[in-house]
Amino acid sequence: MTGRPALAVRWARLGLGTRLFAAMALVVCAGAGTLLVVALLVAPPVFGTHLRRSRMPDLTAAVQSHVDRAFTQATLISLAAGVVVAVLAAGMVTWLVARRLAAPVAELAAATTRIADGNYDTGVTDPRLGPEFTALTAAVNRLAGKLATSEQTRRRLLADLGHELRTPIAALEATVEAITDGVLPVDTETVDTLGEQASRLRRLVVDLESVSRAEERQLALHLRPVHLAAVARRAVTALRPGYQADDIDLLLRADDPGPTVVVDEDRLVEALMNLLDNARRHTPAGGTVTVTVTGPAGARQPGDHPQTVARVAVADTGEGFAPEHAALLFDRFYRTDPARSTAGAAVPGRIPGRHGSGIGLTITRAIVEAHRGAIVAESPGPGRGATFTVTLPVCESEG
Repeated sequence: MTGRPALAVRWARLGLGTRLFAAMALVVCAGAGTLLVVALLVAPPVFGTHLRRSRMPDLTAAVQSHVDRAFTQATLISLAAGVVVAVLAAGMVTWLVARRLAAPVAELAAATTRIADGNYDTGVTDPRLGPEFTALTAAVNRLAGKLATSEQTRRRLLADLGHELRTPIAALEATVEAITDGVLPVDTETVDTLGEQASRLRRLVVDLESVSRAEERQLALHLRPVHLAAVARRAVTALRPGYQADDIDLLLRADDPGPTVVVDEDRLVEALMNLLDNARRHTPAGGTVTVTVTGPAGARQPGDHPQTVARVAVADTGEGFAPEHAALLFDRFYRTDPARSTAGAAVPGRIPGRHGSGIGLTITRAIVEAHRGAIVAESPGPGRGATFTVTLPVCESEG
C-alpha cells in the first residue's frame, strides 16, 4: 500500500513537459504494441491463405514449416525495426512538442509570480500556440495593467488624502494649542473655527464613502420617468444663491417639458449640482455658467433605436484646462489646480479658498454611468472655459 502513495508523490513532482512526454510515449508504445500483436495474429493466416490460392504444388511438411518460420521471422524483424524507429521518431517529436508547450506555461507561472510580488510592469509575449494561449497571455497582461493602474491610484489616493487631511488637522491642532496656551479665548469665533474644521473632515469622510459606494456600483437607484429640464432646474435653483454671492451669472437654457429620461431624480440632481459647484469654483467673479438641455436630434419615429440620447451641458467661462487633462478630471482627488502642481503659478481672478475635496466629479461620473449614460469634459485650453456634457438614454416611450 505504501508504493502507491510514493508513486503518486513522485508523479506529482513531475513537470508539465515530463508529463506530456510520458503521456505521449505511453500512447506511442501502446500503438506500437497493438500493431505488433495484430500483425502477428493476422499476417500468418492471410499469408497461408494467399499461398494456398496460388495453386502451387503441395509443399512438404518441412518446406511448409520453413516457409512459415521464415515469414514469421521476417515479419517480426520488420515490425521490430519499424516499431523501434517509429518509437524513437515519435519520442523525439513528443519531446519537442512537450518542451514547446511547457515553456510558455512556465513563463506564465513566473510572470504571475512576479505580478503577485508587486512587479506590475511584467509582460508576457504570445507563444503563438493557438487562440487559447493568445487569450491567456492577453488576460495576464491585462491583469498586470489593471493592477498597475490600481496601485498608482492607491498611491495617489493615499498621498492626496494625506494632503486633504493635513490642513484641517493642522488647523485643529493649532487652535487647540492656542486655547491651551491661553492665546485664544474660548469664545464663539474659536468654537466656530473648530466646528468648521471638524465639518470639513466630516465632509471629506462622507465624500470618500460616497465615491467608494458609487464606484462599486452600490448606489440604490429609484428609477422613474422624469423631464430632464425639470431636473436641471432643480439643480440650478438650489445653487443660484451661491452663484449670486460670488457674482457669477447662472443661466438655464431648456425647453419645457424637454426630453424624458428614466433616472433616479435625486441622484441626477446630485450629479448636476456637483458639476455646477465645480464650475462655480473654477469661474472668477463676473463670469457666466450656462446649463443647456437638449433632446434627441429631430423627432423620434416608430422603430427608432431606443438608445437615442438627451444631453445636459454645463459650460463655464472660467479657468478651463489643457485638453490632455480631460480624461483625468474624473479620477478621485485629481485637480488641475496650479497650487497642487509644481508650477505653482496663481490663476488671475481665482477666489482663494474656493476648492473642494476633488471627489465631486468622480461621484458624478459614477452616478451618470449607473444610469447607462456617459459624461465627457472639453476645454479649448487654460483660461478659455470648460464644458461638461452628460448624455442619457431617453425614455423608450417618448416619441
